[in-house]
Amino acid sequence: MNGLIHSEYPRETADYTHAGEASADIKRQLRQLGVSANVMRRVAVASYEVELNLVIHSEGGVLTLDVFPDRVVLVSKDRGPGIPDVEMAMREGYSTANEEARALGFGAGMGLPNMKRNADGFEITSQVGVGTEIRMMFMLQ
Repeated sequence: MNGLIHSEYPRETADYTHAGEASADIKRQLRQLGVSANVMRRVAVASYEVELNLVIHSEGGVLTLDVFPDRVVLVSKDRGPGIPDVEMAMREGYSTANEEARALGFGAGMGLPNMKRNADGFEITSQVGVGTEIRMMFMLQ
């Protein structure tokens, strides 16, 4: 099955100036396709959280959007540092955000839990020193 949309959004570490632009574009594209408000909201929350994680915690990476007739798929792949304890990182309130991110109001430790809560399917794999991949799926029906 061919996708209706395929978009890629490269993100660099600490690029707070452009943080949120990818999630805004994703929401715009979903609105143009006539995706329901409920699904659009859940994808917007998850895409914003994962985009900020790329900016705050990684050494850069790419957020990819694929829209199919029955689902939306978001994939975030980043370069290092990886997550030493994924189970701990999934706990609400746990954060390794640096002082710069916290001073800007980010890093409350809700990103990963919010992603999982909003997605119909959620997978995270991480290797210390290599990077992290997060896959989220949202059903359109």
